[in-house]
Amino acid sequence: MAAMLWVKAAHVIFMVTWFAGLFYLPRLFVYHAMSEDRTSIERFKLMERKLFYGIMAPGAILTVVFGLWLWLGYGIGGTWLHVKLALVVLLIGYHLYCGKLLNDFKHDRNRRAHVFYRWFNEFPVLVLIAVVILAIVKPL
Repeated sequence: MAAMLWVKAAHVIFMVTWFAGLFYLPRLFVYHAMSEDRTSIERFKLMERKLFYGIMAPGAILTVVFGLWLWLGYGIGGTWLHVKLALVVLLIGYHLYCGKLLNDFKHDRNRRAHVFYRWFNEFPVLVLIAVVILAIVKPL
């Protein structure tokens, strides 16, 4: 039982790391989309790349690894988990779409205004609220 608690702790730690990036990268996109000078644009490209590859990607991978360990190794399950897993799949899609947007900014192909990214930034907040309620309250 103690080993499972360490796995659960690791899962939560990396989930927090991943979400920190999911919250911050679209905010960087807001500022990047508003930038007009080359120095700021290049700075945002560097910050976005480091955040995506140095924090978000490892956080996402380790969140999934430790989540699978809990699910398959310890038999954690229930209807709540199926809904949570569906949300995680959506979140992975969001993460990958952030990578596509990152690539667009990298190649100066962004076609969206900062307002789009302000709204885009709200999706992971809604997913986080739902996932936490599902994992803690287990309403289903």
